[in-house]
Amino acid sequence: MLRGSVRSVSPLKIRPLASLGARYASETQTTRIGVRLPINSRNSRAFSVSAPSMESSTLNSLDTFTEEEEMLRESVRRFSTDVVGPKVREMDEKERMDPDIIKGLFEQGLMGIETSTEHGGAESSFTAAIIAIEELAKVDPAVSVMCDVHNTLVNTILRKYGTKEQQDKWLPQLSESKLGSFCLSEPASGSDAFSLQTRAVKDSNHWIINGSKMWITNSYEAEIFLIFANINPSKGYKGITCFIATKDMGIQIAKKEEKLGIRASSTCTLNFDDLRIPDENIIGGEGKGYKIAIEILNEGRIGIAAQMLGLAQGAFDKAVSYTYTRQQFGQPVGTFQGMAFQIAQAAVEIESARLLTYNAARRKEEGKSFTKEAAMAKYWASVIAQRVSGQAIEWAGGVGFTRETGIEKYWRDSKIGAIYEGTSNIQLQTIAKFIQKEYS
Repeated sequence: MLRGSVRSVSPLKIRPLASLGARYASETQTTRIGVRLPINSRNSRAFSVSAPSMESSTLNSLDTFTEEEEMLRESVRRFSTDVVGPKVREMDEKERMDPDIIKGLFEQGLMGIETSTEHGGAESSFTAAIIAIEELAKVDPAVSVMCDVHNTLVNTILRKYGTKEQQDKWLPQLSESKLGSFCLSEPASGSDAFSLQTRAVKDSNHWIINGSKMWITNSYEAEIFLIFANINPSKGYKGITCFIATKDMGIQIAKKEEKLGIRASSTCTLNFDDLRIPDENIIGGEGKGYKIAIEILNEGRIGIAAQMLGLAQGAFDKAVSYTYTRQQFGQPVGTFQGMAFQIAQAAVEIESARLLTYNAARRKEEGKSFTKEAAMAKYWASVIAQRVSGQAIEWAGGVGFTRETGIEKYWRDSKIGAIYEGTSNIQLQTIAKFIQKEYS
């Protein structure tokens, strides 16, 4: 947010969704919209004068949003509840994302949130993307992470580092129909990402890539892949380069993982055997892949924080509602002091994670440093997601332990928050380095 700046925002541009079913279209036509949110620059956002607090103060709370961002939140909330919600359990048990959900995300305008309207996107703010990720995670964190990786990693790399020709070619596809995947991790390079072994060798005006990737999100359904490979191992991490490729170039799915949580989100091992990629498919220049990965993962961690925040809130909402309808000893179980205090504590913890997440997002938009803040948000939101979702099961008792309510799924889904896009120990190490620099 631009603190101390009040500026009107141009009228909301919206587009109706194509059908996800005639019945849904007829009953909720006015809410099924793809919200295109204008902003005044890539790294800043204007506040609408329609917000009540704007006339009386120039300093705004962390949960102050533009009218358009609030409309986006409501739109995503309705889509999550009406379209995603009824399919959550089936997708989890089948460990497969429903194609209609992917199609719906594109039709809803949620797969090109920050992408320019020129390239088929909503041309919205980074905070708008965080809002969408959070709202989706309240219903299904698996759908949320698919949207997150596509927006905060794949799209952002092309917007920030792609040439105009690359943006014109790839961003419209990523905004309108084709899912993207970010391919960095390997069997031998997880937290130590820059020790990757995938190699790319020049062959005339092409590059030949050989190697494999592991733990790759969206990879089963994706059609566009960003692949990190080393073109000059003698230079170490300075040889790492980012390439863009399509599945039909010969990308092989070697294994689809069976996971504890976020089961509908695909996680696969990929093999590249003499994968031939044109020279013009290098993103950001030769040897610039390490710089791209470092910078983009800082942004991505705010997305994961938003996912974990939404997950914690979703589990809280389901379980707490139940505690006020479940009667024992003549009163709702949620009103007993022991449980009431646990619920209050959880509410404070969720709010603290929310403020860390929103603060990191706004610092990013303002062009301020946000690496430490992103690490804090990602670390703390993942801790709170595990804690609150675990408590939610206990608050609901035996029912919470069954699959019927879906509460236990939140706990299973929460475990990944401490692992991907930088483990909790990596986040703590990052935070510690900033503290050491400040005080030494």
